[in-house]
Amino acid sequence: MTTVPNADEKFVGIQISPISFLDEGVDTVLDTLQNRVGVNVLMLGTVSWLGLKTGRSISHALDGWPDHGVPEPFKMKGGAYFNPDPAYYSGTFIKDFRAKDPEFEGKDILEMVIKPAHDRGMKVFIELMEPFFKYTGHGSTNTVEIPNLAQAMEVDIFGRLGGDPSTSHPDYRNWILSMIEDQVRNYDIDGVMWCNERNSPLDTLIQGDAPGDFSTHARREALERGIDVEACRKALLNLYDFMQEAKSGKTFADGAFITFIRELLANPEALIWERFWLERNKDLDREIYGLVKWCKPTLSFGLNVWNRNHFNIFRRAQWPWEEQTLYADWVKPITYQHQSGEIFAKELSFFQKTILRDFSPEDVTGVLYSILGLSEAPYGEVIQKGMDPDTYVYGQCADAVRGVNGRAKVYMGLGIDAPRVRADQAKCTPDIAYRSVMATYRARGQGVVLAPNYASMHLTNLDGVAKALTELGLK
Repeated sequence: MTTVPNADEKFVGIQISPISFLDEGVDTVLDTLQNRVGVNVLMLGTVSWLGLKTGRSISHALDGWPDHGVPEPFKMKGGAYFNPDPAYYSGTFIKDFRAKDPEFEGKDILEMVIKPAHDRGMKVFIELMEPFFKYTGHGSTNTVEIPNLAQAMEVDIFGRLGGDPSTSHPDYRNWILSMIEDQVRNYDIDGVMWCNERNSPLDTLIQGDAPGDFSTHARREALERGIDVEACRKALLNLYDFMQEAKSGKTFADGAFITFIRELLANPEALIWERFWLERNKDLDREIYGLVKWCKPTLSFGLNVWNRNHFNIFRRAQWPWEEQTLYADWVKPITYQHQSGEIFAKELSFFQKTILRDFSPEDVTGVLYSILGLSEAPYGEVIQKGMDPDTYVYGQCADAVRGVNGRAKVYMGLGIDAPRVRADQAKCTPDIAYRSVMATYRARGQGVVLAPNYASMHLTNLDGVAKALTELGLK
């Protein structure tokens, strides 16, 4: 049975980059989204160096250009697309991060959008995703023009600088908090959506890379918690050696999976470091929630939750929904249905190269589907078919609703032309969009967020959303 919220509780959001308002004009974009689609909440990317968040389509080579906007690449530099107030950044060396894109010179995207949106009865949320500077496969820029950024980087088990800033480095952490406080206090926004997509040490090991964070500041925090940092580093080195042997094809008498469990039990300090890293990662989410509520207690705060959390057995255990209700008013599970087959296959490939290499992907897929509660196409077809809205979106929404247990709302993240990476990967269609919205409300979700970026969405696919909202009495 489909449950429809009251009209005054309607939440139909869309993630949108600043460039769309320049390409099409503020009034045109707002009128299109409100009148043609039925959107009433804008999730505006205000600070990013990622093309997925603040640029145009990053998969135009495969998908072609959408039926709106400017059909050419945007050579974005990235940064803040609002005017940062210097008064908020005394506690960090990251001070000059205003976007240098010539198209945005003299323009503040929040000043441009908030009043016209409010005049139409639409809400404006800021949308932010960490890591800010580097995200393989999502069109991130190669050069970030922030002096001394290298000094804030993570350090891996070999003492090498990593690819992302350390969230334990006070300058980086203070910058995140300052940048959010700046926007919350200085602009009449209606909410904040925060996304945290960092790989944990265990994630990194399974993917075949060297984990961190053994930077000076992270080490100090671990010592303050009574953790033997060097013992943890040595344990992770042992597991790293095993993963490299597994990837290289070494024969193990008891197979790779049993040997992995043996190595993990022999090196329990690795799990201590995993737990420490995980809690510090969650601490950042909690700190941001507390900051927002301290500044404006009634401001809405939600978590944009990585789809890897429901495709990876370890992350599924590490990120329970009930816990997240302690620091979120609502959650947005990412279920980019047509794209998700490839995401699942990619996640599986990490395990297949290491701890599950001795089993066929078909067999592993069946087992993981059973464990994770998925009922989708078999391994050999899931990339081409994607995941079905009536099972995947419905199932993930039902899981989230059950998990939050009334302590937070669930706004499903629905993929509308989410970027593809393969020509044979499933494409979005109006029917997929329509059925995804209907599945959300059938599973008792309270709203939807169309994602990941309006600049890459086809209006004809958004028409599928409009059709569903009309039938539900929400448009």
